[in-house]
Amino acid sequence: MTQEELIKIFKKEFEKNEFQDCISKIKYNENASKSELAVFIVPNIYLANWIKNKYGEKLRIIFEKYFNTRPEIRLVPELQKKNVKSLKQITQKTETLLNSSYTFETFICGESNEVAYEIAKRISEKQGTLYNPVLFYGGTGLGKTHLLNAIGNKVAEKNKTVIYVTAEQFLNDFVSRITNNTMEKFREKYRNCDYLLIDDVQFFSGKQQIQEEFFHTFNDLHSQNKQIVMTTDKSPRQIIGLEDRLKSRFEWSTNFEIYPPGLETKIEIIKQKCLINKIHLDKEIIEFLASNVGTDIRQIEGTIIRLNAQAAIIRQDITLETAKQALKDHQKETYENITIDKIIQMVAKYFNIKPSEIKSKSRISSIAKARRITIYLCRQLIPNSMKILAQELNMKDHSAVSKAISTINKEIQADSMLKLRIDEIKKQL
Repeated sequence: MTQEELIKIFKKEFEKNEFQDCISKIKYNENASKSELAVFIVPNIYLANWIKNKYGEKLRIIFEKYFNTRPEIRLVPELQKKNVKSLKQITQKTETLLNSSYTFETFICGESNEVAYEIAKRISEKQGTLYNPVLFYGGTGLGKTHLLNAIGNKVAEKNKTVIYVTAEQFLNDFVSRITNNTMEKFREKYRNCDYLLIDDVQFFSGKQQIQEEFFHTFNDLHSQNKQIVMTTDKSPRQIIGLEDRLKSRFEWSTNFEIYPPGLETKIEIIKQKCLINKIHLDKEIIEFLASNVGTDIRQIEGTIIRLNAQAAIIRQDITLETAKQALKDHQKETYENITIDKIIQMVAKYFNIKPSEIKSKSRISSIAKARRITIYLCRQLIPNSMKILAQELNMKDHSAVSKAISTINKEIQADSMLKLRIDEIKKQL
């Protein structure tokens, strides 16, 4: 198929505004593509992520409808294309395209992910000895895929054989090989690499045949001191539908959890995304986005894309008001079903203290501040009197609550970061 053929098809299958705003900007790369992989060049990483998340599945369905194949959709930023000799070369070397924008240099490291980051760097420096196998786990959009690609990109520079796949791609390849009676090639491919990087292994849940094949692949690679790195959205113990022997392999792995990024880390992520894509946002807008967008980095990227697209359409600079408008679907304007106990639990979790400590009479600075923030949020979100708050928090009387409110208001005026932290807790509620 050619770019011209696809353009005609896309014009039929997509709404006019979808085609003009996004789909018309992608260019099909015939040399890098094959039956199970469709490669498109896009102007930047933001558009690549936006199209992949919003239209990736629709593109696969279109390929199936017109060409009787359902390939993986790979969107490669123009920057990546310039940084490599050829896309075809990368495809052959890694079997799937690594995203060269996902490097250790572009990974924003904070308290929530610094352990996983350091482990990933060590893995890329020394194969199969220090930590092997390794499993990174955590929620969606926290940087697990970024770390896998960073490892792959680093070791590919050393001429190591790298295979980076999602668990779904591994399964699709397996099914295709069985159908074509070429399982020997499948095993030769996956058991003769230096690094096997496999994303979203929870996808194997409930699929017995692929679990058995991966179990043997896992054992074979490990016996050769080949490096295995996996990711999943939850800890191995929480994955339902895994055979005991495979679950034991996952638990046998050195497991590292990646936590949601804190406020400061989100601010740095937004700054970096803006720098890469040449988008200017004022400090006030960046702090607003960090406080009001969730912890999913893909959601953060999507929000920046929407802001930039809207500003381009109306030919105006991005303002705080346009930022608020872009987030209107994500903002929670009502706070139904919020209780004092829920606020206490959330504040305690945020500051890594026990809920009972907030209710205690402790005068330790960190606990006292958490207690004042709890009172502040309760007064904002719940129509309870100060007397009730005093009873719930084991304070002397309503005057103690009033004093705490006065203190926290002064602290907020003196410390803009404190207000951002409170807004972030409110968003999580």
